[in-house]
Amino acid sequence: MENSMDGTAGFKTSIGGTGMDEKVRCAWAGDSQIYIDYHDNEWGRPVHDDDRLFEMLILETMQAGLSWITVLKKREAFRKAFDGFKPELVACYDDKKIEELMADEGIIRNRLKINAAISNARAFLAVQARYGSFDRMIWEYVDNTPIVGHCENIKDLPATTALSDRISKDLKKLGFKFVGSTTIYAFMQAVGMVNDHVTGCFLYNGDFGPAMNCCVTKSGILWYV
Repeated sequence: MENSMDGTAGFKTSIGGTGMDEKVRCAWAGDSQIYIDYHDNEWGRPVHDDDRLFEMLILETMQAGLSWITVLKKREAFRKAFDGFKPELVACYDDKKIEELMADEGIIRNRLKINAAISNARAFLAVQARYGSFDRMIWEYVDNTPIVGHCENIKDLPATTALSDRISKDLKKLGFKFVGSTTIYAFMQAVGMVNDHVTGCFLYNGDFGPAMNCCVTKSGILWYV
């Protein structure tokens, strides 16, 4: 089952699970270290840096139709291939660069998604020029305050909401592609516009601890938090 939780919500259907440290987490984190790291260090934490917002938007569009863990495992390769997800660089990709990306076995080689990433970079820059930052525009939809969910079980989490429907439609009007409502709701969860940690999770109250620029997790993956 795939729904709003970056394709992970069907990993388990229980209220929560515990890792080796016995913390109670959203059940989708399971026993996979890469999921545990993502859950603990990133998912649901408010993101206001434009480059990171662009990264998550592109990764969510790349995930469409695939499992989120596939994207997570390829994330470092994506960062390298897409110049650190700098929208000003991605927006300038030409046919030669597209062919390089299509030949890169480390990433998801889908021509439509790659073309959409370039198109979205250009739309992203247009939003920055119009609003001052993508962050300012996107966070206005939630009045700059995360929406807190109150679900006890991950199976009760929505795949879309009226708000994600609205944002999806607005982004499409601005020229963004592969931004259906399900993708947008997953993006909202990922960047903390929505805190959908279940009520039994140790992160439900948004106690994410002190912010850091980056950290290397147990799975060996660098997260920006």
